[in-house]
Amino acid sequence: MLQILSKSKTKYLRSLKLSKFRQMYNNFIVEGEKIALELLAQTNIEIENIVCTQEWIDKQGGIERDFGDKILIAKPKDMDQITALKTATEVLVVAKQINSEPDAEKISQDLSLFLDTIQNPGNFGTILRIADWFGISTVFCSPDSVDLYNPKVIQATMGAFLRVAVIKTDFSALKETYPDLPVYGTVLEGENLFKTSLESKGIIVIGSEGKGISAATKEYVSHPITIPAHPDGGAESLNAAVATGIVCAAFRNN
Repeated sequence: MLQILSKSKTKYLRSLKLSKFRQMYNNFIVEGEKIALELLAQTNIEIENIVCTQEWIDKQGGIERDFGDKILIAKPKDMDQITALKTATEVLVVAKQINSEPDAEKISQDLSLFLDTIQNPGNFGTILRIADWFGISTVFCSPDSVDLYNPKVIQATMGAFLRVAVIKTDFSALKETYPDLPVYGTVLEGENLFKTSLESKGIIVIGSEGKGISAATKEYVSHPITIPAHPDGGAESLNAAVATGIVCAAFRNN
């Protein structure tokens, strides 16, 4: 017989909206059927609990057999209390955080991204989705970037966090490990992206939404590039995720 979601468990799940508790318990939450089922299909991720409505369980074939002792049945009003979304879904999964290890050979021969103080969860998650689309398997980020397991980040990735390795590191340490890789930095005063000879390997640095690439990281940029604005354009800058998509498309189609 399946267990019912308790008040103490509800309190625990609500606490996981905060980074300090996710770090304490070393876990995270995903919400929604599509991303939940994708997570449950992984063989290398430890599932702690599946919290869902009875109606959702009734629609799933065989899930009780595979995860019966981890399933907690909740009423819709209980899901409203624990959701991090505007509208609660029928299923929420709690899993242990992923310990991503860099693939040195892959990084040395392909493109990687470095996100420099990207603090907007939606942008961070969307950038991971962009990396996944363009086959970029590793995304590095500065220690002061938003937490990968922020619920808004996870939601914005649309499952890309399962395929893209995310590694927090200082850029100085990254460059020390891969000293020969060219470093492309998106800056306003850079060379026109579409007129630059782009290599098939290297590190692409994406700066923060408000301040761009930090001075400390900019010192390592060997190839400053920019996305030229149209003469009739009036915007001061591009959204970080939008810029990432344009840059990645240019590199992959160079």
